[in-house]
Amino acid sequence: MEHSQAQFLANYLCQLWEGEFPATCKVIGAVPDEKRGYQPDAKSRTAWQLATHIATADIWFIDSILSGSFVFDPAAAKERESKFANVADVVAFYKQEFPAALNKVRAMAGDKLASPVDFFGLMKMPNVTYLGFANNHSVHHRGQLAAYLRAMGSKVPAIYGASADEPMPKA
Repeated sequence: MEHSQAQFLANYLCQLWEGEFPATCKVIGAVPDEKRGYQPDAKSRTAWQLATHIATADIWFIDSILSGSFVFDPAAAKERESKFANVADVVAFYKQEFPAALNKVRAMAGDKLASPVDFFGLMKMPNVTYLGFANNHSVHHRGQLAAYLRAMGSKVPAIYGASADEPMPKA
């Protein structure tokens, strides 16, 4: 991949992920603190685990892209996720950290974006392509969390259009 192609792709994928950001904030913010332990099945993550995972994993992915190295430390992940007292803390963290982290990706040099990076021995791709992978990861878990909301007695926010709980405004 040429450096200019990598920079173009980074700008496109950052813009794409930024477009998902408001819906992700709304979905996380819709988790009722008093029901955050909800899980539809014993094998499923709780709503709290999903909310904190989305917020912290998005930043972990971006930090990994910035460093050009994917290293997962389960203990560090649990520690990051344990620093939140409530859903508002998770949303505040995400609103503060996510835009700033994406701006750092936008400032990366083309050679660093185009450089092949290993992902836990499973694949080796140009660094910039992990932005798309990270966006998909985030949207996947946001979808899981959104599916929990109504069962928890919350309202499902509009994501890609109206929901039964949040209709589109009339023009």
